[in-house]
Amino acid sequence: MESGYGEIPENANEHCPGPQSESAGKSDACQGCPNQQICATVPKGPDPDLVAIAERMATVKHKILVLSGKGGVGKSTLSAQLSFALASMDYQVGLLDIDICGPSIPKMLGLEGQDIHQSNLGWSPVYVESNLGVMSIGFMLPHPDEAVIWRGPRKNGIIKQFLKDVYWGELDYLVVDAPPGTSDEHISIVQFLQATGIDGAIIVTTPQQVSLIDVRKEVNFCKKVGIQVLGVVENMSGLQQPLADLKFTRLTDKGEERDVTEWALGYLRTKAPEVLDLFVHSEVFDSSGGGAAKMCVEMGVPFLGKVPMDPQLGKAAEEGRSCFTDQKCSASAPALKRIIEKLVVERKVLGESMDEGA
Repeated sequence: MESGYGEIPENANEHCPGPQSESAGKSDACQGCPNQQICATVPKGPDPDLVAIAERMATVKHKILVLSGKGGVGKSTLSAQLSFALASMDYQVGLLDIDICGPSIPKMLGLEGQDIHQSNLGWSPVYVESNLGVMSIGFMLPHPDEAVIWRGPRKNGIIKQFLKDVYWGELDYLVVDAPPGTSDEHISIVQFLQATGIDGAIIVTTPQQVSLIDVRKEVNFCKKVGIQVLGVVENMSGLQQPLADLKFTRLTDKGEERDVTEWALGYLRTKAPEVLDLFVHSEVFDSSGGGAAKMCVEMGVPFLGKVPMDPQLGKAAEEGRSCFTDQKCSASAPALKRIIEKLVVERKVLGESMDEGA
């Protein structure tokens, strides 16, 4: 991929302001860059690629960013399940994975090994269903274990290419799964999409303070760049699963584990069968500080709800399927459904489209 008009060259310094910036070739970040002289003299003006992006995005009604302050909080899982849910509501949905170095969306949508095809209209998304298309750099890697070792300018370039060259057609929703943090990819996606309108961002966290510290930064990032925070989701809010799914063990005198699941479940069926219908809940992370709900009050942003750590949801993500199509995700699916319904009721994201389709 060659650098286009106004695009940051691949050999640029890490904090390059961009050839079209007024400080191009003059800022401290430009010192020692091989492009410094060229950037200092290049004519300044609007990037024509932004016009191409605006034309592509004109057929997309709503654009939702899914963000997180740190990795490993379940952001991509939420992006995938939100897309599945919207598609099941008969909306036309696109899921764009801009986590360039860690593209997990192809696996979570059951699309590993698929390739991108090109037509005279542009790159075609890979489809899960006729109304759910996906685009990710994961489809472009020669091997799933291939490392993407790119500097910021090249990451920005592929994000721009996804936005201007992918032919989504008419979409009700474009869900953008971003990498953790507030780095180049976040600045780029906001810069490229802001003129076309972004509905807002859903921010995913876990309950403990080490995660919430970074989420506060994510909220402040959204405020600084003018992106509405649609709400915060507290994921992995305690381990929750049916008691009957538990494995029971007993330690021997030598400290070895002995599986007694069959005996324990048989005992419960005989002595207390009503207990087998209960869910068990355990706090995995320290939430004594009030968790995401308290942080949302302090920062003045909506709290969308909690999703428990559900082994069946993790399995659904591994198998690339929706958690809503069967009864297996009995702990997490109702919680996710409540969050989506809350978005509908509060008209944060879905209300306008639902009224249009009524």
